[in-house]
Amino acid sequence: MRAVVFDGSSLAPAEVRDPEPGPGELLIEVAACGVCRTDLHIVDGELSKPKLPLVLGHQIVGRVVGDGRRVGVPWLGWTDGSCRYCTSGRENLCDRAQFTGYDRDGGYAELCVADERFCFSLPDEEAFPDLAVAPLLCGGLIGFRTLRLAGDAERLGIYGFGSAASMIVQVAIHEGRRVFAFVRDGDERGAEFARRLGAEWAGGSSERPPEELDAALIFAPAGELVPAALRATAKGGTVVCGGIHMSDIPSFPYELLWGERVVRSVANLTRRDGEEFLALAPTIPIRTEVTTYTLDETPQALTDLRRGAFSGSAVFQVRAA
Repeated sequence: MRAVVFDGSSLAPAEVRDPEPGPGELLIEVAACGVCRTDLHIVDGELSKPKLPLVLGHQIVGRVVGDGRRVGVPWLGWTDGSCRYCTSGRENLCDRAQFTGYDRDGGYAELCVADERFCFSLPDEEAFPDLAVAPLLCGGLIGFRTLRLAGDAERLGIYGFGSAASMIVQVAIHEGRRVFAFVRDGDERGAEFARRLGAEWAGGSSERPPEELDAALIFAPAGELVPAALRATAKGGTVVCGGIHMSDIPSFPYELLWGERVVRSVANLTRRDGEEFLALAPTIPIRTEVTTYTLDETPQALTDLRRGAFSGSAVFQVRAA
């Protein structure tokens, strides 16, 4: 099969052997695979010890070879099911967990293998075609978990208006929340994108919103946004860091945390998150804005993601529907 392979220093198209499913696994013909900032973190060496050589990609939409079922494959690819985290409903924290496109080969390829237990049924294909549904499988799922950990906050700040934010702002507004969007300073295109999706205010990440926030979600991997979000958040508010990797958080005065403010992180997802979010998506309905690439354009897709060249999400079209 054709795949894009990361050898620890470079990415390159290659012809590799077709994967073979083991017990309890599915062989999937990949139709589309989303591009995630986590893929950049792996390529940049910010997430240590990935499987090498590695096929990246963990927002996979495809069809099961043999029966044609359409399934989605997310970041969480396997857990042991028996540790204290798994048995207490916290499988996202399993110490032995394996992740798609990191410990297990992912979807930058024509075929992939996935544990059937961690594959999701997807919303109706007519309403959510392959390219449109792929971003829901990471940006949407992790964004959804991040939003839930913010509680019932009415005035919600979102820092970093990329793929996850573009979907979660739709969920938040559907739930009757007020959204204040923070983009890179000077990024008027990003601010306009946020306003178009329903944010009532959009400004630079160094700015203060017109009102205090009840909670803030941080999707950008920039540690300096944590003190900024705390400054913007009212007493008793929560700042949730929704990324798998973030640069170091600079020191800040205790008064920013005082007043029962909370800073917390999000780690991965559970299957329950996926089931709830994918059931919710059609009721809103969530609409994704997608820029499409071919596998041969992998370097360009990652470069464009790094420099914020597109709004919404990037998706590889691997096979035509």
